[in-house]
Amino acid sequence: MRYFNILLIVCIPVFFSGCDKKEGDKGINIFSVQDDIDLGRQVHAEIMSNPAEYPIINPNSNPQAYNYINRMRDEILNSGSIVYANEFAWEVYLVDRDDVRNAFCTPGGYIYIYTGLIKYLDTKSSLAGVLGHEMAHADERHATEQLTKVYGLQTLLQIVLGEDQGLLSDLAAQLVVLKFSRNNEEQADERSVDYLCPIKYESDGAADFFVKLEQGGSVTPPEFLSTHPNPGNRVTDIQNYAATKGCFTTISQDEEVNGYQAFKNGL
Repeated sequence: MRYFNILLIVCIPVFFSGCDKKEGDKGINIFSVQDDIDLGRQVHAEIMSNPAEYPIINPNSNPQAYNYINRMRDEILNSGSIVYANEFAWEVYLVDRDDVRNAFCTPGGYIYIYTGLIKYLDTKSSLAGVLGHEMAHADERHATEQLTKVYGLQTLLQIVLGEDQGLLSDLAAQLVVLKFSRNNEEQADERSVDYLCPIKYESDGAADFFVKLEQGGSVTPPEFLSTHPNPGNRVTDIQNYAATKGCFTTISQDEEVNGYQAFKNGL
């Protein structure tokens, strides 16, 4: 697999500023956008080949559940705030593990949501907030930014120069358990609000997971926290950001609760 192209090589001398970086994103990312796409495809293939660890619900066996989550994904994609809406795959997969409260998104937009997290949440906006948060990690290219930090520029330059191809498979394996930085988490929270603000959800839905934790909704820390650390004042920060943007934070409770409960019951 080709991970680094000529465009990446051209970008390296420019103070390692990273390719295709958006305004306001200060992280160093030695990977190109095409590398994100290629890495995501490899990780997706590995996940799909390991049903014991990742028991993916077949879309053909539960089309209603996939219709529900894919409509939510499409609404977020149509919010107008996703930079790589047309470049990345944005495929959602439901993982049949009620004992795991987690979700993650690979580079290139392959999204995995565990049934345990879905059943832990109480409202449609809560799930939309988590989905938006995960999509933001991919759209902001946080995973390859973190890989740049974990492996170091010198090591990655060895891969660029073809001197250490053995690390390529290791990179893919790291992506599933990669821990994001506090800045990554804060940015993904804000992007989730940006995505939900113009559509029919409570725009601060990403905060609901942590509100429930604070109310004693979990005896043990969910797996989500192992890769998505909870920076201080996260709930307040999300709610304040939604307020400053003038976004709605309350919607009709019929679809918000009842419709979501029907979705959960179908899993």
